[in-house]
Amino acid sequence: MKKVPQQFIKLSRALRRKGTPWEIKLWQALRDRRFLGLRFKRQARMGNYIVDFYCPEKRLIIELDGGHHNEEGIKSRDRHRENYLRDVEGCDLLRVWNNELDSNFEGVLEAIEGAVS
Repeated sequence: MKKVPQQFIKLSRALRRKGTPWEIKLWQALRDRRFLGLRFKRQARMGNYIVDFYCPEKRLIIELDGGHHNEEGIKSRDRHRENYLRDVEGCDLLRVWNNELDSNFEGVLEAIEGAVS
């Protein structure tokens, strides 16, 4: 098993401690197998990336995106990251906009349910 670089461990811990309001809101629905009995990890390392939420059983990654993800440089970086996560790690990826969590939380949960079934 590959040793995890210390920088990733520290960064993951920091990201979990300083979660955004949207991450905290979604985490309350996903943690402790509350969502369909599935286990989710928060700020999980995948290769050289840290993903917002990861369900190992379903190989599903959920990424929460704010408005800055509409900027061209970030969109390009997101596409590269998405390709890696799908092609190399073999995961499906569901992107959710932060404003969707505010305006349609139940719809987001339905989208996650659809992605895992």
